[in-house]
Amino acid sequence: MSTKRVLIVDDSATVRQQVSQALTEAGIEVVEASDGQIGLETIDSDPTIAAVICDLNMPRLNGVEMLAAVKAQAKHQALPILMLTTDGQPSLIKKAKDLGAKGWIVKPFKAPQLVAVVHKLLGTNGAAADAKPKPAQSAGAASD
Repeated sequence: MSTKRVLIVDDSATVRQQVSQALTEAGIEVVEASDGQIGLETIDSDPTIAAVICDLNMPRLNGVEMLAAVKAQAKHQALPILMLTTDGQPSLIKKAKDLGAKGWIVKPFKAPQLVAVVHKLLGTNGAAADAKPKPAQSAGAASD
């Protein structure tokens, strides 16, 4: 059985740590990327990525650009991507959803809400919450 992992893409090491802690405490394995370019490279190279949580405002490749690049590839059409950002502009939310984002959560987030959404994206019911959490793996050096 292959492990389903969630990729956290955010240029803020603090946000990555908060999201990672919330998910690992719920028994969800995570991988981290410090910007959209590293996120895209990780998605392309790691077949165990089952969902992505992505910030909007990042250097090199922002969240919408990364979303567009991922969804432009046929092999990633079904990969669920959740936007997690401080920006709640309706026009940006519409653009992201039009590009294929499965949801949009505005920071600051509530851990139980985020975990519930991720379980829904993964098609799990949270039964893995009793599993021993696994530490996050970094897919790129943080610039923070």
